[in-house]
Amino acid sequence: MWILFAFGSAFFAGITAVLAKCGIKDVDSDAATAVRTVVVLVFSWVMVFVSGSEIGPISAKTWTFLILSGLATGASWLCYFRALQKGDINKVVPIDKSSTVLTILLALIFLHEGITWVKGISIVMIGVGTMLMITKKKTADDQELSGKDVEHMSTDGGSVAQKQREMGLLHGSWLLYAVLSAVFASLTATLGKVGISDINSNLGTAIRTTVVLVMAWLMVFVSGKQHEIKGIEKNELLFIALSGIATGASWLCYY
Repeated sequence: MWILFAFGSAFFAGITAVLAKCGIKDVDSDAATAVRTVVVLVFSWVMVFVSGSEIGPISAKTWTFLILSGLATGASWLCYFRALQKGDINKVVPIDKSSTVLTILLALIFLHEGITWVKGISIVMIGVGTMLMITKKKTADDQELSGKDVEHMSTDGGSVAQKQREMGLLHGSWLLYAVLSAVFASLTATLGKVGISDINSNLGTAIRTTVVLVMAWLMVFVSGKQHEIKGIEKNELLFIALSGIATGASWLCYY
């Protein structure tokens, strides 16, 4: 039975990115993250009550690390959705999931968790696999554009070359956000490990998600993007909500 829940967790985690991509085509990624977090928060507290987690006193140390973990989670989600908005799913997701490598390294440095040669080889393989998935092969269209670039530079003052440079910057922006998403995700796991050492993991997740909600909505209001939420169309709102539901369903199956 456990294997069915494991596959269910993987399935819902996989469609989360697809649904999110559909929901943020014409919506600001920060606003979408704030709306989506509301749905995820509901699921996280449902997990607390469904699992019968005991809500007891929480130490100051646990609160500190849970809040820090929540802030890291919020930063990761904001960067992840910005990367999804600007880049392709099949490139953004592998980079985001490479946070596994960073998490193992951070656990080795800060938590003094050991690393075996098998784990070391796995880290290298994950890194190589990620690079292979995001490396862009030069297509025939790219080569044709490159040839036209040389031809047009003499007639239009290098406008094609300028456009290519601008496209290069746009291409690089999603990569930066995807990398930041992975970095913050690895910090989330490391800080969360310390934060849930004295309490139930479901309760810790719910508290952390509450912090993410506050952070996401503060980001929306501080940046003056609250009007973006009112302008979200029903179909986009549906996909954003479904993305949050998929995340919650993945958590429920996982736990």
